[in-house]
Amino acid sequence: MTPPALSRAVEHYLSVADRLAPGLVTGCYVVGSAALGDWRPDVSDIDVVAVVGAVVGGAAGERELRRLSLLHKLGNLRAAGRALARRQPHLPGTVNAVFVAAGDLGEPVTRIRPVASHSGPSFRRGQGFDVNPVMWTVLRERGIAVRGPAPATLGLDPEPSLLRSWTLDQLRGHWARYAARALSARPPRRRLQSPYRLALAYALSPPRLHRTVVTGEVISKEEAGAYALDTFDTRWHPLLQLALAHRRSVPGPALDPSQVPRLTGEFIQEVIATAPPDVRE
Repeated sequence: MTPPALSRAVEHYLSVADRLAPGLVTGCYVVGSAALGDWRPDVSDIDVVAVVGAVVGGAAGERELRRLSLLHKLGNLRAAGRALARRQPHLPGTVNAVFVAAGDLGEPVTRIRPVASHSGPSFRRGQGFDVNPVMWTVLRERGIAVRGPAPATLGLDPEPSLLRSWTLDQLRGHWARYAARALSARPPRRRLQSPYRLALAYALSPPRLHRTVVTGEVISKEEAGAYALDTFDTRWHPLLQLALAHRRSVPGPALDPSQVPRLTGEFIQEVIATAPPDVRE
């Protein structure tokens, strides 16, 4: 059952979309943590795939893209207001969307060029990270239809033969770079979010990818925590338990906050090192 707070947030987002650009958003599917049964209202964003009519070129297309950019701001004002009132350094409940033309849904996922996407403060035209084999697998198998037909009827092609290799590339690319920066004198941070909080938010993502490389399954962050506790050395348990506690908004083990980014970087390096290679290598 979809949590009421999540349903309200997505319905509000769509109502804003309909006022800004009537008829443009013809489908909307919740993916990410909510589709995987791991959405937490005080922690999680809301990831959606939005289906739009083809955005034509010229002045008309430019007008629709400007409206999609404005949608990210106006559609998430409520989430921003709640976070400000609660003095939260992040914005849980924010709807992040990738927009895909209806005519492209049946294409192999790696051939789809998104119309646009927005995540956090960024709006990107012609880009959208969530159009990838992992998210398309979640969409096809567990996506929640808020508007439009069931995901299983959309003719999606997540290219399952690429799932493991794509995931391994993410570990060796994005996550290897994050680990290297976490081990530096200036670990990564986000706007309003310290390196400590960012490290805890990120610690469970690489084990998720490790599980996908090993088994071909796509699991939630909560499941990834349990998997990591069973799979990796016990010296990482305090970090993993703290990351799970942070996600659950409950007290966890006492660790020096200044050391958590470094510990996370070291753990991610071990996750990458133990991921089995692609069979094609």
